[in-house]
Amino acid sequence: MLLKKISDFLDNNNVRYVVITHSPAYTAQGIAALAHIPGRQMAKTVIVRDQDKYIMTVLPASQHIDLRALREVLGATDIHIAHESEFEKLFPGCELGAMPPFGNLFGMPVFCEATLRNERQIAFNAGTHRELIQMEFDDFLDLVMPRIATFGAVPAPAGAWHER
Repeated sequence: MLLKKISDFLDNNNVRYVVITHSPAYTAQGIAALAHIPGRQMAKTVIVRDQDKYIMTVLPASQHIDLRALREVLGATDIHIAHESEFEKLFPGCELGAMPPFGNLFGMPVFCEATLRNERQIAFNAGTHRELIQMEFDDFLDLVMPRIATFGAVPAPAGAWHER
């Protein structure tokens, strides 16, 4: 079970955390609402692919990836959001779409959206669509050592007009 692996990892590093169990939910915003956690504190994991390399990105549930900004951060031209079928085998013991943001446990580089630094705590999927882990953001930084960058964007309200 992936939750045990993560719990052991956190325990072995003397990190304080809380496990939150909730009814099944499949979107980061939906999970945040169920757990009564602000969307800006719910860290979602999105896997992107740069040619033959997978990269883990972590950003608030209230944002989406600005691929143009991420391409600039990575210095890549052929980056796209990976489809779950492309990477499901990279996360053994994890339900599809419920990857925790610990790329270091899966041999994957991690890029974290800079706005998460504004949060004292974050919560994230613990490998299932029923369990979250909530912990201090600074502990996450110490354990994962992600590259901090700006690549998130707040989605426009439904029906908003955009100049193209």
